[in-house]
Formats: sequence, C-alpha cells, structure tokens
Amino acid sequence: MRWDNCFTSIRIGDDKDRADIRSQYTRDYDKIIFSSPFRRLQNKTQVFPLPGTSFVHNRHTHSLEVASVGRSLASIVGDFIAKEEIKDKDHHAYAFYKYELPAVISSACLAHDIGNPAFGHSGEDAISEFFKQHASLKIDGEDLKTYMADQEWNDLINFEGNANAFRILTRVFQGKSPYGMGITLSTLASMMKYPCNSNQVNKQFRHRKKYGYFQSDTKGFEFLAEGTNMIPDPNEEGVYLRHPFVYLVEAADDICYNIIDMEDAHRLGILSTTQVSEAFLGIIEDIDGQEASLKRTKDIFKKIGDANESIAFLRSVLINVLVTAASKQFVENHAAILAGRFNQSLVGVLEDRSPGLKDLIKMSVERIYQYPSVIEVELAGFHVMSELLNIYVPSVLKRERSSLDKSILSMMPQQFKGDIDGESHYLRVMNVIDHISSMTDAYATEHYRRLRGIEIRNHD
Repeated sequence: MRWDNCFTSIRIGDDKDRADIRSQYTRDYDKIIFSSPFRRLQNKTQVFPLPGTSFVHNRHTHSLEVASVGRSLASIVGDFIAKEEIKDKDHHAYAFYKYELPAVISSACLAHDIGNPAFGHSGEDAISEFFKQHASLKIDGEDLKTYMADQEWNDLINFEGNANAFRILTRVFQGKSPYGMGITLSTLASMMKYPCNSNQVNKQFRHRKKYGYFQSDTKGFEFLAEGTNMIPDPNEEGVYLRHPFVYLVEAADDICYNIIDMEDAHRLGILSTTQVSEAFLGIIEDIDGQEASLKRTKDIFKKIGDANESIAFLRSVLINVLVTAASKQFVENHAAILAGRFNQSLVGVLEDRSPGLKDLIKMSVERIYQYPSVIEVELAGFHVMSELLNIYVPSVLKRERSSLDKSILSMMPQQFKGDIDGESHYLRVMNVIDHISSMTDAYATEHYRRLRGIEIRNHD
C-alpha cells in the first residue's frame, strides 16, 4: 500500500474509476446525508433518553458533529501528505489529499453509526443475547441454532453495528438501486475499523477487537480490500490490516464521544459546572501546555454568564486542542500507519499523556453511563428488541406458516423481505435483522406494543 494507491472512486458493483473524482467523493456525503438510514438516526438513542425536556444529542447530531471534526482532521493530515509525501510526483494523488480527503473522511464519519440499531448499544446486545438465549428454540421441531452454519451463527450471537453499517451501505435491497447506496471504496475503507469477520476476532489486536462485515457481505469486503490495496494480516489468513484513513474517523468519533456526553450530562444537571469545567480545563492544560492560551481560555470562560454556554465554549476549545494533537500524532506516525504497524488509536496515545483525559473517561463511565435514566432506556430497549426478534424469527424460518405467521411477515417492508423461501435460513434471519435494526427507538416501541396487542391502532 502506498499513499498514491490506497484511494479510488470505484464503488462495489461498479468497477469504473470516474475521472471527476471530486464530485464522486462529495456525492458520497450527499448520498449518505439524504438517505433514509441516516435520517432515522435522529430518533436513535446516543446515551440519554429520547425525547426529553432538555435537548441532548442523538445518533444523528452525534454523527454530524463527528463529520465536522473528521473534516478538520483530514484537512490537516491531507495537506501534510500532499506537500510532504506526494509533492510533485503525482498530480492526481496531490489533488486528492489536498482537496478531497476531507470529503472522504467526513462522509465516513457521517455514516459510522448508520448500522446501530435503536436504543444505543443495548440494541446491539439485545440482538446478540436473543440468539444466545434462544439457541434451543424449537422451530418445526429443530433447534434454532441448527438452521445456521457455525460461522453464520457467530454473526448472530455477536451482532456488530460496524458490520451492519457496511451492510447498509453496500447491500442491494429489493426494489432499490442495483449498486446499493453507491458509496466509493475510499469512504467504505475509512469506516472499516475491523477488517475481519466474526470468526476472526482477537481482542489482542486493535484491528480485530470486533469485526467489520457479516458472512453475507464477504464478497463486498474482498472487493473493498483489493480495490484500496489493503495489506493482508501476516498472522491470520483472510484478515487485513487497517486502512490508514480509519485512524482519522476513529479519532473524530473518540474526540466527540466523551466530551459531548459530558456536555449533555451538564445540561441535564447530572454533573455540575465545576465538575465539567475542571475536567475540560485539565485536559486542555495536559495536551496544549501553553500557559498564555490556557489563561486566555479561563478568562473568557469566567466572563460567560450562562452556565451551558460557558461549558459549550470550553468544549469547543477542547475539541480544537484534541484535533490539533491527534493530527500531529498521525503526522508523526504516518509511516507506521501506512504500513499497518500502528496498533493504537490517535486519541489513545493522547490518553497516555493526559491524566485528565483518563479521568474524564472514568467519570463518564461512573457518573453518566450508570445514571438511572440511561439504564432504564437500555433495559427497555433490550426487552423491545428481543421481543421483536421472538415474533419475526420463527415465522421467517418455518416451512409451513400459519395465517398468523403470514400476517407477521406481511408487516416487513418489501425491501427487507428478499426471497423468503428461496434464500438460506441465515439470509432470512439477516433480512429480519435488517428490518428490526433499521427501526428508530419510537417506532420499535410502537411496533412492539401493537404486535403484542398492548396498543391498537385507531383509524378514526
């Protein structure tokens, strides 16, 4: 892999490298932001319950903010690669890094959570736990687990939102475009944090901590790996090392995640202004280390009378500090990143330099993610998602379906049905997961209540 051959405007299902590369990468962003899966993120939980009396982030606003941070990181790094690595050797590559990398990274950031089901990470856990707990569920006299090959079953008991994002962006849904969403391989590679399947996960390696594609999407991944010249992992056949652009998307997400959760917790009164301001200022001091700029930041902070606005100011300063520091880490380690030898995250390196950043993450775990309303959403979401699977999965697998089974399947949108009786059992179940994982928090809850007879639709 080289800086001049790790990007392309080719798409899965369309092997033509378009001459007008600028429009292709910009179109990625436009396709994602106008898509239904992205729009549904506005009613998917980030951390705190939705809706609420106070405005807090959801998956949609989080993704937009990550895209903004990702664009900034890519602008700095792209300028460095263009001027220092490409120089005048390749005009095409120079133009890509100088002008187009920000569009690629912001597009990947925009879509990085597009595969997450309703109710945050508890939705992912609910899907996995359903199959673990129902392995012996009898369907036509056979255990549910026996309907799948072992590799296929592993996808189901370890459902992964990252793999689901790749599926959503590349799958040809019934009645939809023959090229899926038509996203370039460059953008897809930037999202592939874990270039392995569910049977190749090994938490000792960062690029195999989770998995990035389902068994059903193996061909698409192989096309992606070949098209962007990803490096095969010498330790495991079929696994690849991370694409260098992944580190920018990951850093943008890491920068936003805990910081924004702290701001939301302050807005909701879970954390005080003093707690959050001291945490933010401590990290700024650790990472930036310039007394003059720190003093100026503190002076401005003290002059802002509104508590929420003062925290928003510190948040913006902190994000800028972290963007500068993370991009510097990429530049300093660019050779190792390109060669696949960098086994850390950019923000992870900063955590080693900043006790304050580690303390912030610890505070988020102890004071935010264990907060009663957050736990309530997780428990409710876990129950709703599990019950929906319990309704749909048996019906889609049965050889002889009752009128009730047929009625249940009639509730699935046509794009998710596929060829119910012509596909493998695994693909039928994946169709069900496509349907359920696409639901928003509100729709999943409403759908569950109606299917269980808790609530009846009123047509008057």
